[in-house]
Amino acid sequence: MDYSLTTRLAAEFLGTALLVMLGNGAVANVDLKGTKGYGSDWMLIAVGYGCGVMIPAMMFGGISGNHINPAFTIGLAVSGMFSWSEVLPYIGVQIIGAMVGQLIVVACYKPYYDQTEDTLHVLGTFSTINSVGSKFNGFVNEFFGSFILFLGALGITKAPFFQNNLGTAHLALGFLVWTLVASFGGPTGPGLNPARDLGPRIMHALLPLKHKGDSQWSYSWVPVCAPILASIVAVALYKFLFI
Repeated sequence: MDYSLTTRLAAEFLGTALLVMLGNGAVANVDLKGTKGYGSDWMLIAVGYGCGVMIPAMMFGGISGNHINPAFTIGLAVSGMFSWSEVLPYIGVQIIGAMVGQLIVVACYKPYYDQTEDTLHVLGTFSTINSVGSKFNGFVNEFFGSFILFLGALGITKAPFFQNNLGTAHLALGFLVWTLVASFGGPTGPGLNPARDLGPRIMHALLPLKHKGDSQWSYSWVPVCAPILASIVAVALYKFLFI
């Protein structure tokens, strides 16, 4: 079935909002004082992000393609697999969806934000930072994590044995992200998605949080540029080798 651009944009908006709500919601549950999950381990965050991709993929993969990631949208367009005329609308609703999703996370966890004095923990529930303060290490981590994400996403959704059951392929995407967060999440978070980082970072800058601290805009280009570059390379490589 062919869906209108408006319908597909609605799916991208909702999908990206869900990604941020489930992913950053898991981070908030682990890192904010007083929550039932406070102090839990990294695997809880990995599960949150894995399901944050899997659930929108199963809901909207057959409608909009479930990009929910500006880097993927751009990478597909560069390789001629997505219309350039729809790139800006897709990216626009992805970023707005991420902002709305983050606003919902803050609304749900507001009392626990007020209790949390560690400003890096607060920022970590919004956006990514490099754990040793290195932009170079952050870029390397985000590039290779994103490269695996986009190469894997195409490989899974276009695999011949999934073509009669794309729902299973979309389920597998969740396990891919779950594993990426577990394997590559230590240095930066990770971001792997410009909207997932930039939208919430904008909200961090705008919201009057009690213990907000710095939004670290000097680092913000890393989780935007690295995934975009990785997507362009990964999609082009997959297309060259297999399509």
